[in-house]
Amino acid sequence: MITSKELREKYLQFFKDRGHAIIGSASIIPDNDPTVLFTTAGMHPLVPYLLGAPHPQGKRLADVQKCVRTGDIDDVGDATHCTFFEMLGNWSLGDYFKKESITWSFQFLTEVLKINPANLAVSVFAGDADAPRDEVSADIWAALGIPRSRIFYLPKENNWWGPAGITGPCGPDTEIFIVRDVPDCSPECSPACSCGKYVEIWNNVFMEYNKQADGSFIPLAQKNVDTGMGLERTVAMLNGYGTVYETDVFAPIIQLLKSKTTADIPGDEAIRAIRIIADHIRTATFILGDDKGLSPSNVDQGYILRRLIRRSLRFARKLELDPLILTQVSQLYVDIYKDIYEELGRNNERIIEELKLEIEKFSRTLQQGLKEFEKLCQYIQNNSISGKAAFRLYDTFGFPIEMTVELARDNGITVDVEGYEACYKEHQLKSQAGAEQKFKGGLADNTEETAKLHTATHILLASLKKVLGDEGIQQKGSNITAERLRFDFNFPRPLTAEEIKAVEDAVNAVIKAGYEVTCREMPLDEAKRSGATGVFDSRYDQVVKVYSIGDYSKEICGGPHAKNTADLGSFEIVKEQSSSSGIRRIKAILK
Repeated sequence: MITSKELREKYLQFFKDRGHAIIGSASIIPDNDPTVLFTTAGMHPLVPYLLGAPHPQGKRLADVQKCVRTGDIDDVGDATHCTFFEMLGNWSLGDYFKKESITWSFQFLTEVLKINPANLAVSVFAGDADAPRDEVSADIWAALGIPRSRIFYLPKENNWWGPAGITGPCGPDTEIFIVRDVPDCSPECSPACSCGKYVEIWNNVFMEYNKQADGSFIPLAQKNVDTGMGLERTVAMLNGYGTVYETDVFAPIIQLLKSKTTADIPGDEAIRAIRIIADHIRTATFILGDDKGLSPSNVDQGYILRRLIRRSLRFARKLELDPLILTQVSQLYVDIYKDIYEELGRNNERIIEELKLEIEKFSRTLQQGLKEFEKLCQYIQNNSISGKAAFRLYDTFGFPIEMTVELARDNGITVDVEGYEACYKEHQLKSQAGAEQKFKGGLADNTEETAKLHTATHILLASLKKVLGDEGIQQKGSNITAERLRFDFNFPRPLTAEEIKAVEDAVNAVIKAGYEVTCREMPLDEAKRSGATGVFDSRYDQVVKVYSIGDYSKEICGGPHAKNTADLGSFEIVKEQSSSSGIRRIKAILK
């Protein structure tokens, strides 16, 4: 048997012995990347270095990265899907390539984890108009002893990774699977099947290309290796578990929820509901526990956080659980992870308080929804609630469709669920289309415009502290496109018109002064002593980059930046508003 802690330690030690610097996990809330709401993969925080910027720790790195993916949220509750997960990764930034990467993966699996090579299969890229067939990887696997019959050539949809957003580093990959002792589903059975015979545990991405906004692929000057092994899934497979929810990080939570539920519902439904709560509250705990101080809201990351908590509350209601059990679940997660991710311990009180507040808010929302449901029942025709009306209950009042169906059934009324799903799908398509427009650019968009706006955020932070007389102000989020910057910071009230004007004037005074923007690499402790600001979480390693703008601003950062403030032009704040409780948001442009 192997625990999550043991797998983390074995993995990092293996790559440390092979010259990799061990770096900490970045925040799950990305810095200055408008292409995604959360950090979705280990490569995400390293994009500037994958594009060629030198990393302070060198060319070989290894880490365990916290990740959040919500695209498969409706699949959560099955054996493997999670919204939060830990990704084990090792990196080559223009150093080693396919041979070393594949060989070390094989050695770690077979020599350290003691997996029988006969139980492994791999896939490689089959090639297309964008990149050639990956015979190099196939030959390396064959030389290591994997039979050609267990080396599968698959298309881009199976064996290509990235970019993390719309543009950026990407390339063909080779994926490693544990072969389960079940018969082939058909003569064409392969790792591309969803039959369950092949379970992916590791993905080695060979980043050779940079995807452009027009969909074309340009070869990268620096070839990189980006690997990812899902910790939870690998622990489950190594221990012979049928699901990730049997692993040590989930087991205490599953046991607690099972012991408290008294609902008389079918076993499969109860199991799914328990797993959804366990998954969603783990994710919510990590989002709430992040040092950036994110809270539930109706926009962006805050909306996802709110949805996760409220979805958990709906399933808690289905299981007839006291809603406050979610705070007990969250506390268990803090206790399990706080030694690994210290921010959870630091922010423990805030996590629980924010959860309680959202539970209270949703209780009020449910009351409003119940009133609207009662009104609706007075005007329905043919004893049926239309799909449009059911969607309005959901979209306007946060009333879940399952609850609408349940209440309708109690009143002898039917619900047009298909019509609701059509409205919901239309809503999703509109949201996705909007997101594609909103989240364009990204970390890979190292244009002159984004570099200027990135520099402007440093000046803005220092100016906010100066004008508002509050040295406790910190950056709580940043989102930059080529057209504008969006900057979140902690402050208890709206800024006055006079304060906004004073901040603008302060920023423009620094721009006009023509300060040189300088960068120095130094040990983290020295950076702190020098007065450099930053949220000192686990992503910061022993050597960091410190950007100084005259004697006005000094921050730990990864870039990109302008060379001189005079290059920025004129700074204008176009909007100041609330982002979430205690967090203000400024949107600004350079002219």
